[in-house]
Amino acid sequence: MSQPQKDRPWLFRTYAGHSTAKASNALYRGNLAKGQTGLSVAFDLPTQTGYDSDHRLARGEVGKVGVPVCHLGDMRTLFADIPLEQMNTSMTINATAPWLLALYIAVAEEQGADISALQGTVQNDIIKEYLSRGTYICPPAPSLRMITDVAAYTREHLPKWNPMNVCSYHLQEAGATPEQELAFALATATAVLDDLKGKVPAEHFGNMVGRISFFVNAGIRFVTEMCKMRAFVELWDEICQERYDVEDPKMRRFRYGVQVNSLGLTEPQPENNVYRILIEMLAVTLSKNARARAVQLPAWNEALGLPRPWDQQWSLRMQQILAYETDLLEYDDLFDNNPAVDRKVAALKEGARQELAQIDGMGGAVNAIEYMKSRLVESNAERIGNIETGETIVVGVNKWQNGEPSPLTAGDDAIMVSDPEAEADQIARLAAWKAGRDAAAVAQALTELKAAALNGTNIMIPSIACAKAGVTTGEWAEEIRSVFGQYRAPTGVSRNPSNRTEGLDDIRARVDAASSRLGRRLKFLVGKPGLDGHSNGAEQIAARARDCGMDITYEGIRLTPEEIVDAAQKEDAHVIGLSILSGSHIPLIGEVMERLREKNLNIPVVAGGIIPEDDAAKLRAIGVARVYTPKDFELNRIMEDIVTIVDPPEIAAE
Repeated sequence: MSQPQKDRPWLFRTYAGHSTAKASNALYRGNLAKGQTGLSVAFDLPTQTGYDSDHRLARGEVGKVGVPVCHLGDMRTLFADIPLEQMNTSMTINATAPWLLALYIAVAEEQGADISALQGTVQNDIIKEYLSRGTYICPPAPSLRMITDVAAYTREHLPKWNPMNVCSYHLQEAGATPEQELAFALATATAVLDDLKGKVPAEHFGNMVGRISFFVNAGIRFVTEMCKMRAFVELWDEICQERYDVEDPKMRRFRYGVQVNSLGLTEPQPENNVYRILIEMLAVTLSKNARARAVQLPAWNEALGLPRPWDQQWSLRMQQILAYETDLLEYDDLFDNNPAVDRKVAALKEGARQELAQIDGMGGAVNAIEYMKSRLVESNAERIGNIETGETIVVGVNKWQNGEPSPLTAGDDAIMVSDPEAEADQIARLAAWKAGRDAAAVAQALTELKAAALNGTNIMIPSIACAKAGVTTGEWAEEIRSVFGQYRAPTGVSRNPSNRTEGLDDIRARVDAASSRLGRRLKFLVGKPGLDGHSNGAEQIAARARDCGMDITYEGIRLTPEEIVDAAQKEDAHVIGLSILSGSHIPLIGEVMERLREKNLNIPVVAGGIIPEDDAAKLRAIGVARVYTPKDFELNRIMEDIVTIVDPPEIAAE
């Protein structure tokens, strides 16, 4: 009896990069040897936001959440002994996507690769950066131009490359409902394709539609998430047919990669995260007609800190077992003609269409950025509120908190710690690179880059020339900033209180009483020092403090410690809240504390982020009043703490 024909499995990826290009290269080669079939490169925040490792804003951020790549030498080291012509490489890069792709092409050429054979993706989605991740540089219009410049260049020179990965992953992390995730991602894709229309010949436009890919999130409600993916497939097919007249069904396929949800990973009882990751993976693999093309899974301990190679291996093995030990790939779609699935898919599509109509009525995604951001903040507030009240159960967090100590977290090496010397090493090599290059060639390349930005020449052409001349990431981005300017995205946090005041009466009374004794409204300044753009936590803290009756100041992301301290002095803040999720909490919060002492400002500081207990103890030792981590999900308790810090009970009792 013949065996059933198996489908090919999806690409197995692991999102990785840290410390230095050399260390990351060793990690990549190790993962490939373990059976990983595609690379997924994480860049550090200075690289993502267009700064060299020696820039003032890069302090403490170098190599923390990814690999620093400042120039061609770094990119060369990153992919040493990895034949790029044989790889499928995903690069999570947005604002500096043209630059990193230029470096990748230059290295591939050095390897002797056929450039037209290169396969992979640059994320290249700026709109979601304004909404959720925060690694943007320029305003929307020139950013959109650079996205479509990349697309037009790859059409001509890298026909197998995906020039954009429309990313709804971070939208869900920022609180998006499934309907919002569908609508906001599809609106982003249409904004890009509408802009691309004039940049490629009409006869090639259908093929370019077919090269747009998506990067999605799969949460714990896996039936809903699976239905969401089927809704994505059907809605995208409709858009490609009706809006862009694409006749070839292959060009209308919804092609996507996925990283399953990291937002739902818990710090308490983190071993439970293994089950969460597996269940979330099923949402994007069980339905054949909506199956992911590539899957990358977080490690069980990412809510604690940087995962070790063993942790990443465990997640990789999860994919391999599903693909090779089970019979999943032997069957047609398991959910076709299922009435419950059909009803849910139809409901999700209807909700998404309503959101899309609202966005279209505002002139498209670019014009609707502020609207979409405010919607995400509202949805995230509702999500957090449901966890606080227990309406949404999170095992080990708000229910069944008692448990046995986990042997997986025993000892001092449950998470990986970045090499503390890596930043100094990176800066030293950057200085050597600058000293050893042809300064005249660099200057000429930058002049041509600026001219292209001004006159509309495709930005990829001078970017590749800059890469080969030895230009650095910071120098490339500085020219782009000089022409297009910088941008401050909306925070989504209104100064007006929301209608969600249920359960806030007691804390509002305490805020009123404290404000009365202070002689003015209790002033809370929320700041995000450094380059970390994960603003969801800061937004929710600011919004809850506002709803509790505090006078809030929140100016968004990417502030220096000096700017935060100056703002606290100018605003006469009673308390400062600092949010850092990039791992750079020790140097950045330490500098804020130093600046406060230098100015003789006795303003208490509270801090939140993914902060190991050893680091939390260090922060408390330098004077930080409270340290909060993901286990501290009860925002009202944090608000109570803030009032107590500003207005201690012994004073309130007088």
